[in-house]
Amino acid sequence: MTDKDDDTDAPGQIGGSGLRSFDGAAGAAVTFFAFLVSALHLLTAIWPFLSDFDRNVVHFGGFAILAALLYPMTQGAGARSTSAVIVDFAVGCVAAFAAAWFVFNERRLYGETQPFELLDWIAAIVLVVMAAEYTRRVAGWVIPILIVLSLTYVAMWGPWVSGIFSFPGFSWESTLWRTIYNDEGLFGNIARISSTTVFLFVIFGAFLVRSGAGEFVIALARAVAGRVAGGPGLVAVISSALTGTISGSAVANTASTGVITIPLMKKAGYKPHFAGGVEAAASTGGQLMPPIMGAGAFVMASLTAIPYETIVVVAILPAMLYFASVAFFVRIEARRLNLAPLEADGETLGSALKKGGAPFIIPIGLLIGMLVEGFTPNYAAVFAIGAVIVSSWASANPMGPRAIFEAMANGAKAMVMTAILLVAVGIVVNVIATAGVGNTFSLMIADWSGGNILFAIVMIALASLILGMGLPVTAAYIVLATLSAPALAGMMADRIVVDLVAAGALDPAAKAILMIGAPEALPLLESPMPMAEAQALVSGLPIEIAPLLRAEVVPPEAAVIGLLSAHMIIFWLSQDSNVTPPVALASFAAAAIAKSRPMATGIASWKLAKGLYIVPLLFAYTPILSGDWAAAITISAFAFVGIYGLAAALQGCLEHPIGYPLRVLLLAAGIACIWPAGLGVQAVAAGVILALLVWNMTAGRRTAPAEAT
Repeated sequence: MTDKDDDTDAPGQIGGSGLRSFDGAAGAAVTFFAFLVSALHLLTAIWPFLSDFDRNVVHFGGFAILAALLYPMTQGAGARSTSAVIVDFAVGCVAAFAAAWFVFNERRLYGETQPFELLDWIAAIVLVVMAAEYTRRVAGWVIPILIVLSLTYVAMWGPWVSGIFSFPGFSWESTLWRTIYNDEGLFGNIARISSTTVFLFVIFGAFLVRSGAGEFVIALARAVAGRVAGGPGLVAVISSALTGTISGSAVANTASTGVITIPLMKKAGYKPHFAGGVEAAASTGGQLMPPIMGAGAFVMASLTAIPYETIVVVAILPAMLYFASVAFFVRIEARRLNLAPLEADGETLGSALKKGGAPFIIPIGLLIGMLVEGFTPNYAAVFAIGAVIVSSWASANPMGPRAIFEAMANGAKAMVMTAILLVAVGIVVNVIATAGVGNTFSLMIADWSGGNILFAIVMIALASLILGMGLPVTAAYIVLATLSAPALAGMMADRIVVDLVAAGALDPAAKAILMIGAPEALPLLESPMPMAEAQALVSGLPIEIAPLLRAEVVPPEAAVIGLLSAHMIIFWLSQDSNVTPPVALASFAAAAIAKSRPMATGIASWKLAKGLYIVPLLFAYTPILSGDWAAAITISAFAFVGIYGLAAALQGCLEHPIGYPLRVLLLAAGIACIWPAGLGVQAVAAGVILALLVWNMTAGRRTAPAEAT
């Protein structure tokens, strides 16, 4: 045993992030184990020799051991000692064996009437406790607290609750069995997404990084945008958008690209807190950027049963709008401060593509092409990983056996937090689904909002921010979507019902259903009625009648669009904890690089990330996600102009500074462009913004002919 205060002999060191690192033989052993975890998952993707349940158990067991090694139980100096490492490793093995117990005994235990024996009880309790403990280590106390509250609710105190949240309760045996074997439980649907698609794409990202794609992204962005006013900020936006296809993590984006882009922005004249805010806001878009979108798109596909490829295709234009919104703020701030372009560094588009374009463009292109052609994400990811290896030999950084080994090990290490979270959150989701809490909560949202979608979105945004104070964005999305997506999707579907009621166009079957819930409305259904009355009638229907009426009158394709829109709204809003104080994880990471005040950086990033709140309104009130590309492009074009007008109004500058009267006009015109008030109104509003821009540019040239552009 080494002395715990001796850094040179200890097998593990605790870094600034709280992770334990290893070197020497211990480091080689941990890296080799991480490689084995990735190799096993790739093998099961190519040759599925394990059942879904067995693979999910293996997935949890492997990452439980990695979490035990990389995330120490405590953060004190004792965590570095040999004894602490041995204890953590042993506990990780116990957690893995407890999970494996339910594979070995699945035939005997599968069936709720089969009683637990003593060893079953021990294994189940150890499994749940370890899942909560490793979640605490990787992400803090919120999910462990939710796990305790969830399990005790269904097994203990649910019957004590009065009102709509009262639950008759299960026995502890039934509760633990459902936690382990239910489709929504520990090793159910969310764990399946984690053990297949999410992990494969994380490995794919690790291969891209190891092949030098990150350096190519920065070089490409500098070649495209580095030599215009505001260029360094635009480099941050472009590089974060491209890096988002690799990592899908706001904090990882900030840490990887920020070390280059933030000093560039400061050198160009941006204030440190603004430079950090730009990087944090742009990096947050990484989880919105197809084709990976972090784990969100895969989880969304699982929760909605909407194909993954459908989700990522319709998410392209909204993601471009988000990055455009950040870019507008960057450009306008550069013009407001009259910043000059950076001097050329010799990098051109051709040289960037020649040095490192192949390992990025070819695999990404192949991945997108296979998804468009209808191949499964798992299948496409495996081929894309192979394409990275092959195409790397056309670059300055060919991948040999050592590089492949390192990429696979790095992929497993990068997946630890996500894997533990996605498996453990299944305990909470299982309780929400089993006890009907999600439906009850959705009904409360519908009731409190009075059928008003905008008010419901505001409520969800506040809940998202509160959850984001303790949960990573993917976990926050899962919990919030389980609780509130049914209500939001229902309110969107009700717009069709309201329109038909107002027009007096319900068919006889729909009228019969509506009369069951509101028999006094019979005389009103024979002729058109005011929209407000129709809205009040539909929103006041009993909770058991409203779904029946929707199912009768809402076309299936419209119901799917409403469901996708609801989930996309929640997914976008769940990103706000990356950039919104007091949490602002990405902003604080950027502040450390920029050497700026964390809260000032957080406020700047929140201001720059307004697209997180604007674009979800398009999901709610326009058909931008409908798959109608003509409509989506039209909506996006007006939104593009409108967002520019809003950014100019908030910053007080177009290409040159403007006064308050013009700022008010731009604000009104920007809102009119975005709000679906009709093409005529939107066209006039867009014309006003563009005319003011042209006038501002012309007036600026007359007053300052020598000003740099």
